[in-house]
Amino acid sequence: MATVVMQTPVLVLNATYEPVHITAVKRAIVLVLKGVARTEEENHAVIHSAYLSLQVPSVIRLLEYRRIPFQSRALSRRNILLRDRNSCQYCGEVFPSSELTLDHVIPRSKGGTTSWDNLVASCHRCNNIKGDQTPEEAGLTLIRRPRPYNLHTNRHLMRLLGRAEERWRKYLFY
Repeated sequence: MATVVMQTPVLVLNATYEPVHITAVKRAIVLVLKGVARTEEENHAVIHSAYLSLQVPSVIRLLEYRRIPFQSRALSRRNILLRDRNSCQYCGEVFPSSELTLDHVIPRSKGGTTSWDNLVASCHRCNNIKGDQTPEEAGLTLIRRPRPYNLHTNRHLMRLLGRAEERWRKYLFY
């Protein structure tokens, strides 16, 4: 239970209340305890240490304005699945992360690169059907063309996560 609470997403706001990031409770608490951020909204959970009890934050705000450079994310399996919302980009079904693979839209054997523009989440079934072919050759259609992760993608994902988290809504410009 405690491990699950520590992985709960926390919305991070800049000093200007602009949403800039989503982090885990553990990191959010470190920022608050270091005096870098302040809790704006609390979760209903409480964590305890030997000397302290803390209400788990749901939204924190940085105390000093941080200039956010052009945001890009590392190309990783986790980030591709996050971008594609854990859905197979060929059949559209949503799967747990463990049941998805990464597929090169243009196979590497045909000159495809390992990049944001060429990787998509794919279920095992669709990936097996596609094999070492392009989607067209395999008779498959991409639901969404792969695209790089950018600031727009980041804000869109925050809004999607915010739909389930009532305390975030006033900060996400619904």
